[in-house]
Amino acid sequence: MSSKKTTQPAYEETISHNGHRLTPQRREVYNVLLDDRDHPTATDVFIRAKKRIPAISLATVYNCLETLVECGLAKQVNVEREATRYCPNLSEHGHFVCESCGIVSDIPTTKGGAITQFLKIPSGFNVTHSEITLRGTCPACKNHTSIKP
Repeated sequence: MSSKKTTQPAYEETISHNGHRLTPQRREVYNVLLDDRDHPTATDVFIRAKKRIPAISLATVYNCLETLVECGLAKQVNVEREATRYCPNLSEHGHFVCESCGIVSDIPTTKGGAITQFLKIPSGFNVTHSEITLRGTCPACKNHTSIKP
């Protein structure tokens, strides 16, 4: 098992504690999220999960993702009008979207820092959730476009 998987909350305990059954489909959908960490859409998850569980349906994948989000094992990432993406990184972080290739990457905050500590929140407002998305060009696309034939 890779180290990126061991840093996650105990899957079985979390699912069971929230009153859900441990199913092979849920486990596979969760593994798909942990495997690449590339913020896949439900369709991306479906395509990847289908390689190991051929009988899985898109509806099952949506239900599994909903359960993982509900149980706190994954977050939904919404980038403007694009399809919802899913992220297993539960730490406080933002996202960077490459406007050239569309890749979504995690942007960590400073050690122990919350995103909201960098913003001036008006008096009386209570922030319960934040989503910060930065847009630009990733290093691969920047290097690709800077190379002239």
